[in-house]
Amino acid sequence: MYLLQSFFDSYNLIGFVIMIFIQILLFIEIRKLKEKISEKMELNDEGTRLKLQALERLTLFAERASLQNLVNRSSINNMSASALQQSLVETIKSEHEYNASQQIYVNPEIWNAVTRLKDQNIYIINQLSAPLPPNATALDLCKRLVEYSIQENAQLTNIVIDALRFEANKLTD
Repeated sequence: MYLLQSFFDSYNLIGFVIMIFIQILLFIEIRKLKEKISEKMELNDEGTRLKLQALERLTLFAERASLQNLVNRSSINNMSASALQQSLVETIKSEHEYNASQQIYVNPEIWNAVTRLKDQNIYIINQLSAPLPPNATALDLCKRLVEYSIQENAQLTNIVIDALRFEANKLTD
């Protein structure tokens, strides 16, 4: 009987040691999973932050590329209409190129909308300056741009900014 009792006691001891060993292994695995989840959460937070910054920069581009803001920022002293036209087109192109890296952080539809905004505003500037006489001043072109831009639904800028705002709200909700 003593032998049987000692066998069960050692069996219980072995079972207890195995159970402790399994608990330690589970504890280690749970800790590893927690670390992985934490890393993914940090990466997700970092990714969200980068996407929001990209949307912020693209919103700034959209504002700066609007016709009224372009006119307001232009220095037109003794400038011809054609010189202003070239300056405005170059400003839009260079700001778009400066922000081109942001396309990797936003969905393709948003980037396409930003690119269409650039293209549309360049087209409008070129179309409004085309009928001006060769001796037209920058002020003449500014007047045409402002008159065009105050028309209802004349600019794509507001639509693009609304789309950017919508994307930002999706990320923060």
